[in-house]
Amino acid sequence: MGPALPCLPSAWPHPRAVLMGESWRKTTEEIGTVYDIKEKLGAGAFSEVFLAQERGSQRLVALKCIPKKALRGKEVAVENEIAVLRKVTGGELFDRIVARGHYTERDASCLVRQVLGAVSYLHQLGVVHRDLKPENLLYASPLEDAKIMITDFGLSKLESDGVMATACGTPGYVAPELLEQKPYGKAVDSWALGVISYILLCGYPPFYDDNDSELFAQILKGEFEFDSPYWDDISDSAKDFIQQLLQRDPETRYTCEQALQHPWISGDTALDKNIHGSVSEQIQKNFARTQWKRAFNATSFLRHITKLGQGPEADEPAEGAPEEPSGDW
Repeated sequence: MGPALPCLPSAWPHPRAVLMGESWRKTTEEIGTVYDIKEKLGAGAFSEVFLAQERGSQRLVALKCIPKKALRGKEVAVENEIAVLRKVTGGELFDRIVARGHYTERDASCLVRQVLGAVSYLHQLGVVHRDLKPENLLYASPLEDAKIMITDFGLSKLESDGVMATACGTPGYVAPELLEQKPYGKAVDSWALGVISYILLCGYPPFYDDNDSELFAQILKGEFEFDSPYWDDISDSAKDFIQQLLQRDPETRYTCEQALQHPWISGDTALDKNIHGSVSEQIQKNFARTQWKRAFNATSFLRHITKLGQGPEADEPAEGAPEEPSGDW
């Protein structure tokens, strides 16, 4: 494969802006000597994303490649993307939580409020992110009061572009309606925020199985627990907030606007007890597993759903799905 400009190593598994200033030009010319390109993960409007492995460190990355011919007229947009990646230097959400010596339910509430505000703004603009997860939440700087930034809009979609029905996202965070191959909307982001909020309070996900078919079956049921002892010191208000976001029916699920008005977010019901020890231990135990950071392709997704009897055969298109296949998973 010939060189494509520019190629931006991004969130696989850890988002990093590794191409600085003019150095990216040289790197892209020698891309084959720096990375071993494994397979194509997906494609966007004018770029493709490949799974690659850095030859020196053996670190897996997602390599975003833009053909030269597609750059005409888009040079400024691409340079802006590079500039944004360069400036997000504060690291991932989980890394910051683990590094802290003190972390409370109130801290989690503040984090969720920031993300809710940002996603609410996106929804007002008609944008559905479709891949919200902790790995896509980065701090703008190393400062303690740095803002959280939402990253990786490769799967995002404008509602005005038509009905969304494509299977995309990251398995542990996808909403039931997406697994059912039904048209969906903003509510899939609310579900993902419910999963993130749950994790922020205990360090492990509400739905988990090493077998993806079993994981999807759990999500389709929409049943989860607040296990003891991990949830013993968490407020009823926090649990209610999560339950409202993890409603199986997207029609009754909280919108971001409703979630922002919940007492756990807008009031003072979040507790101030230090839960850092338990949460950080569980984060390190559960999220070293790479399957929680990878995306699926549509064929793999349909194969798992077919096993559950929830969808069409892998070689059959879903009915009523006008959205173009994108290879999102």
